Amino acid sequence: MIPGMSVPILQMRSIEKHFGGVHALKGVDFEIAAGEVVALAGENGAGKSTLMKILGGVHQPDRGEVLIDGKKVTIHSVADATRLGVSFIHQELNVLDNLDVAANVYLGREPLRGGPLRLIDNKRMHTQASVYLERLGLNLPSETPLSKLSIAQQQMVEIAKALSLDARILIMDEPTSSLTLSETARLLEVVHELKAQGVAIIYISHRLGEIEQIADRVVVLRDGANAGALAREQVTHDQIVRMMVGRDIEQFYQHPEGERTPGYFEVEDLRTRRYPNKKVSFNIAKGEIIGLAGLVGAGRTEVAQSIFGIDGILEAKVRLDRRELHIRSPQDAIRNGIYLVPEDRRRAGLITEIAIRENVTLPALERFAQAGLIAFKRERAAATQICEKLNVKAPSVEEVVINLSGGNQQKVVLGKWLGLEPKVFIFDEPTRGVDVGAKAEIYNLMRELAESGVAILMISSDMEEVLHISDRVAVMHEGVLTGILERDQCTEENIMRLAVGHAA
Repeated sequence: MIPGMSVPILQMRSIEKHFGGVHALKGVDFEIAAGEVVALAGENGAGKSTLMKILGGVHQPDRGEVLIDGKKVTIHSVADATRLGVSFIHQELNVLDNLDVAANVYLGREPLRGGPLRLIDNKRMHTQASVYLERLGLNLPSETPLSKLSIAQQQMVEIAKALSLDARILIMDEPTSSLTLSETARLLEVVHELKAQGVAIIYISHRLGEIEQIADRVVVLRDGANAGALAREQVTHDQIVRMMVGRDIEQFYQHPEGERTPGYFEVEDLRTRRYPNKKVSFNIAKGEIIGLAGLVGAGRTEVAQSIFGIDGILEAKVRLDRRELHIRSPQDAIRNGIYLVPEDRRRAGLITEIAIRENVTLPALERFAQAGLIAFKRERAAATQICEKLNVKAPSVEEVVINLSGGNQQKVVLGKWLGLEPKVFIFDEPTRGVDVGAKAEIYNLMRELAESGVAILMISSDMEEVLHISDRVAVMHEGVLTGILERDQCTEENIMRLAVGHAA
């Protein structure tokens, strides 16, 4: 037991887990007391999610034991975990957008009325759901269809669902990856409230500032094994990074060098379907990275999707290297060398049930066809080369994408465009749910693309990322571009002023 810690509510001892030839967990130990917040840190693929899925009943360990309140337990299913007081807030959303908010919060646990008729008591369900929404500062009716909510709001509904279970052990896997600064602040307040109520909270986040803010201890995994632990007074950004990757990350943020051609990619008077009465204009130099900042709902993603031909542009003049483009579909954008890495990689960027190879080569499948048949060896060789370049951690390119960590899935999304000679790259939340090591690799790739002459538009809610990666920062508020900041004007205060609608 950790010195100075009360009796652990949870102990996991010598946990081993294999997936085929991959040794995912190598004798991992973990414990937590009631009313303690322990951050579980590590690069993508370090074993964090696997360890938590064992606790949550999704996987069973090959070896080792789990004890709750000092008693050995066997967790065969999610239902077993829930009965034992374990609740899991997943990084990837597990919500049904054809139901309303309250139905999602109480899915499978709906309050009933009518005795043997077992009718759903909708009034009681909505009243109870509203309590948890209010607690999270989510000011919307519990009758709201989930399809009308942003990803950030859907994430808060997931959190409300976990709170409604009255869990004793709460696992939060990247709970703020889709949240704004204000929503994140409210969530961290909720974490403090739950801690005061005696809930044990296991907090997984790649936002190390949050870990510094709320963790009582940090447990670090590396390559499926314990890499060490940090007490409260030892928790710093640099210490966590050093323990996670086994080295200092030098030159984490660098700006691309090389020639920049002004006005290379121009968007003039763009009107989107969400904000049909508002126009957006900007330009990106060849070899420049422009950050697009703003609060959730500002219209940033709609701009990206319109340029890529997903939503359809109501009106715009789009020029690439002084040539006017007519983009009515993603195929038009791709033909002109404009590529999008979407915010929700699993829904919009990947087909998770097929292999890495098939995902990587899908946009250019005709390149690998002979007489209408796929030349499998050439396709496999091309996919392998791209995965090696991006350092995708997987047994082979035949691995199914759903089995990869979040950071490696993001690299696969990037990989499918790299072989297609991009001219304009749009990154929508490029490092959401990605660890520091994978972040460094993605930033390095963005720099290489910019140095090769690609114009890059980067949408990000990570203020540190926006400030350090962008050559200029454009800020949006409710469908309007409120200002564009030059490099020497880029401060958090200036960005936030524009993001809430103040003029430049």
